[in-house]
Amino acid sequence: MTDNPRLELLLAKHGRTIVIALIAVGVLSIAATGWAVANPETTTAPQYTEERVTTDGSTSAVVTESGTLWTEGQRLSDSSVYLLNATPELTIEAETRLRNETGGAPVESGDVTHELGLRFQATRDGSPFWNETTTVLRESPSVENGVATSNATIDVESYRRQQRQLERELGGIGSVELAVVLRTEYDTGTHQGTLTTTAPMTITDEAYWLEGELSESTPHRYRSGTERTTTSRSPAMIGGLSLLGTLSLAGAALVVRRSPGDIEAARRALHERRYAEWISRGSIPMWIGDYHVSLDTLEDVVDVAIDTNERVVHDTQRGLFAVVNDGVVYYYSDRGLWEETAWPEMDLEASPAVIDGDGDLPTQDLSELDTSNEFAAPDDPDGFEDDEEVWEQL
Repeated sequence: MTDNPRLELLLAKHGRTIVIALIAVGVLSIAATGWAVANPETTTAPQYTEERVTTDGSTSAVVTESGTLWTEGQRLSDSSVYLLNATPELTIEAETRLRNETGGAPVESGDVTHELGLRFQATRDGSPFWNETTTVLRESPSVENGVATSNATIDVESYRRQQRQLERELGGIGSVELAVVLRTEYDTGTHQGTLTTTAPMTITDEAYWLEGELSESTPHRYRSGTERTTTSRSPAMIGGLSLLGTLSLAGAALVVRRSPGDIEAARRALHERRYAEWISRGSIPMWIGDYHVSLDTLEDVVDVAIDTNERVVHDTQRGLFAVVNDGVVYYYSDRGLWEETAWPEMDLEASPAVIDGDGDLPTQDLSELDTSNEFAAPDDPDGFEDDEEVWEQL
């Protein structure tokens, strides 16, 4: 701390309160630091599981007649085109997969129903005005390892003849389109739903094929629990609390060491600093002035100096502040009245005079004794102009 009279006065007045406050802050900060280290931060977040249901339709056909391209009994799978004479029957296999996307494991239990149909639809200028669906499969296969499979075989030639018959009946009013429709109903235990996928089917006099894929998928996300995460408290927070506690306790110790015990002395030091331009150091003789007026504070002495345009003399030996004006001495001293400031304070009990048994004083170098006469006048160095003057002063 720097030498600051204002601070000294503040510490003299409120030092005890400041020390208690700093100790309380220090203890609480250190306790909070220990608590933060011993209790890491815990956060709770919801945990979600995602299931996905996927249905795919694949095609295959068995060659019924050997030819240049294939041999009899050979199975063609997912071909982009099938020859009508070589493979007159088409097998459509529906496969549904139930998967737990979060863990990557299949859904062991569940219910699946496959429905496969062929739909004729009459359209004009791209707008349908008639349709009819023939169901060729409706089955609820068992779910094994998250997979359910069904299949149906259709006679492609019979559907070609039916399509031609419908076109003749329309008489050129519109066109007749054929499509394969795969509809899947599912229940995973947590979710239920339906998937529908459609692929147009083209049949000519020589070949047939599916335009597009029979495939559909949908996800389901649901809350399956909570996840607790434990992380250490912020190092900045812990360091800040620790630093605050250390500085507070160190500040309390410093305040205890620097706090002045005397409020009046601290207040006087503040006034000395504040009115330094009006105060000069010097020595004030006891005999000066005809009248001596004791003032309550140093401020009062400075006010007199300001009013009389005089200076305040600070006699450090006597602890005296005084202004002399027209034979009147206006003074302030923490020692008391004018006469009580004549001699410096001495602790007589600390060094008592001891006389030995023979009545002799202890030997002492007389040169150390102060032989100056405090009461001597300027023109009487010995201090004895005449006895009457001396007794009057005493």
